[in-house]
Amino acid sequence: HSDEAPAAGAARLAATEQDLPTHPAFATMLRKQARMRREYMQKRAADAKEASTADRKRKLRTAVDEGRTVPTELRGEADALLAEMELNGAPGPSSSTPDLDSEYASAGVADPRILLTTSHDPSSRLVQFLKEMKLVFPNTSRMNRGGHTVKQIVETCRADGFTDLVVLQEHRGVPDGLVVSHMPHGPTAYFGLANVTMRHDIEGATNMSEAYPHLVIDNLTSKVGARVATILKHLFPVPKPDSKRVVSLVNRADLLSFRHHVYAKEKADVHLYEVGPRFDLRLYQIKLGTIDQEEVENEWVLRPYMNTASKRRAL
Repeated sequence: HSDEAPAAGAARLAATEQDLPTHPAFATMLRKQARMRREYMQKRAADAKEASTADRKRKLRTAVDEGRTVPTELRGEADALLAEMELNGAPGPSSSTPDLDSEYASAGVADPRILLTTSHDPSSRLVQFLKEMKLVFPNTSRMNRGGHTVKQIVETCRADGFTDLVVLQEHRGVPDGLVVSHMPHGPTAYFGLANVTMRHDIEGATNMSEAYPHLVIDNLTSKVGARVATILKHLFPVPKPDSKRVVSLVNRADLLSFRHHVYAKEKADVHLYEVGPRFDLRLYQIKLGTIDQEEVENEWVLRPYMNTASKRRAL
């Protein structure tokens, strides 16, 4: 994959930036994006309402079948829900509700395409981390940030058909942040990075395989954890069954450990070799929009200073 193709697209966009506001095609593009965003939000609201109704019907049906008292919050609408269930067919406790992760409804149709970049003026260590992360995610193109704004980069992603934008951040030369923004409408997940170890710092690190990796996702059991798993797993295409490359995402106390290995079979033994890089992720925000959109709803935000913060587990 060419690393310079996305950069050329962004440069082309920046070169014509002054002319775009007065160009009729630009106004048409803005109206189209606004319409698509509006339709997407309306569909999401309708899906959420349908899921809430199905959940209330399920609770009511369970109470009726087991001969228990109807839950207090359902007593005012119990008769209407029962009548609707008789007309439409009552959903049982195991009935499926609409998938609220509709941003990824077509994720299995084609392999993901990722644009990978950094914050402004990256240090040499962050550039090295960028190169290693490009090898971690298949079908990834690397873009030098330069003077491009976030809005320009997002427009490039949409124009060139990228499915995700991944931005690496740092503080005083130490990588400390990772942002994953799904195109074209979101969501965007913000992670803090800790304990970053590059490949050349891992003793005995083996060669990097370019095969699509198998994913091992452990202990992401809550609603927010399932959402994070959905966001991260769709950065990787579906692997072949005989792939010997493994990427692990293991949650322990809301700290998501990323590990990268290859394995080899020798008769009855299986040997595991670390490839790297390795790092830990801590989620602190999910918002229902792309990275360039500021006035969008937060789906989840870390609240570290509440009294119960030390006891809560989000993932």
